[in-house]
Amino acid sequence: MTSACLSLRSPASSPFPSAAGVGSCVRWAQPLPPKLFRSALPPAAMPAVPRRLLLPAAAGIWDFLSGGASGAAAASLAVRRGMQLFKQGDVAGSVAEFDRAIELDPRQKAYLWQRGLSLYYLDRFEEGAEQFRLDVAANPNDTEESIWCFLCEAQLYGVEEARKRFLEVGLDGRPVMRAAYAMFKDGGDPEKLASNFSSSSDGELFYASLYAGLYHESQKNADSAKSHIVAACKSRYGSRSGDYMASLALVHCQCRNWTLEGQES
Repeated sequence: MTSACLSLRSPASSPFPSAAGVGSCVRWAQPLPPKLFRSALPPAAMPAVPRRLLLPAAAGIWDFLSGGASGAAAASLAVRRGMQLFKQGDVAGSVAEFDRAIELDPRQKAYLWQRGLSLYYLDRFEEGAEQFRLDVAANPNDTEESIWCFLCEAQLYGVEEARKRFLEVGLDGRPVMRAAYAMFKDGGDPEKLASNFSSSSDGELFYASLYAGLYHESQKNADSAKSHIVAACKSRYGSRSGDYMASLALVHCQCRNWTLEGQES
């Protein structure tokens, strides 16, 4: 890995100039590989090329052929504004900007996982599930969007039906997300997920806590969900990394009217 800053959830999962500049630089104590662009090859044979390197190049070729670069640039600015508004707690405002980005350049929609997250917190679960399904169709290795689709559909149909509709994706290179994926897909113990990564890197600890809490929320266990997601916010990674998902954990607490007081880091 180079010395460049890398977020676990890279804002550049859009195929256009995106919000890579939003938020501070993020590093894992133990660097984890970025999401890969889906190929027909089995996981072991897949080339280690991040989507964020492949997709902008493809979009650049399209813009050259179609003359649409100005629309893509304006859409990119809207995405950045939407991400910043979300991080500030203005969830409705973020969706308005993401929708504007789609109006400016419809190709954005299949990659706007940020929009799906915002829709979840507005209780627009059907639209959120649609967004995540589009994202997984564009990148069938997207573990987190598969989980978020489940979270939306669990609110709509209940856990059992949502699990029947679960989107299967390729093998994630991150141990914590492989474990979280298996838990959401097949059922499991969120306490075990959190415990198994309690002595891991700061980033893995954060993501284990976050997804343990989200699993509890899907099961309507509000107190347990609060315990884990507040712990994720208070963790070193959650409070210092600048990761978009660290901001999401804070937004989650704000939307649920949870305070961070009295929690250990």
